[in-house]
Amino acid sequence: MMLHLILADCELERVPPEISHHRIIKWWARRRGRKPTELILDSSLFFPAIRKLENGSRRGRPDIVHRCLLVALDSPLNKEGLLRVYVHTRNDELITIEPHTRLPRTFNRFVGLIESLFLKGFTERKLLKMRKATLEEVVNTIRPSKTICFSMRGKPKTWKEIYGGVHPTHRICLIIGGFPEGEFISDVDHLCDEIVCVDPEPLASSSIVARAIFAYEEEVGLQMKRFARSGFEGIPQNDSR
Repeated sequence: MMLHLILADCELERVPPEISHHRIIKWWARRRGRKPTELILDSSLFFPAIRKLENGSRRGRPDIVHRCLLVALDSPLNKEGLLRVYVHTRNDELITIEPHTRLPRTFNRFVGLIESLFLKGFTERKLLKMRKATLEEVVNTIRPSKTICFSMRGKPKTWKEIYGGVHPTHRICLIIGGFPEGEFISDVDHLCDEIVCVDPEPLASSSIVARAIFAYEEEVGLQMKRFARSGFEGIPQNDSR
């Protein structure tokens, strides 16, 4: 039993060379003691420069990745060692995260960590590692029993319908977009067994991550198992899973 979660086409990248000479970026580079192209692109800081880029309205969103990772790594599923999280970027970089990783809770420290990761390819104790990989290569490496992608153009389904009938031996892979608007850059259609929509309105990526993990925990009865193993008294025993 294992859930694999891919944050796909994340808007996580370094400052592209074509806007590295913008005065705001140069000012921040001097302040950070880095080259302009070593900074992580951040729309909250570099909006005047980012709007000149193609698809500029969706780029420079490391905050989405930060929120999603905190939610995923804090989950009981991850504490049980039953979750693997991957970050795939718009430029086909892949970040793998060890389950016991404790990420910085503050955004500025997280950005510093990611800047170092881009420079070295790994972090201290290699809790985070980076390499080049397309989304298709990531999915093929996981070799899932079933791959599910979340998109507004997917078939409407409840969470119980999505996970209904999950067998303990199944290796489930979820693909959730790590971008604020629009559609996937990668061709997800031929990678997924199904594309689903879980709400009539667009939800934040971190909200989808939280609900997807919780629904899986409910499907496999993880909460009851954790209570039972911990010896808590007064816990209902009528859950047959």
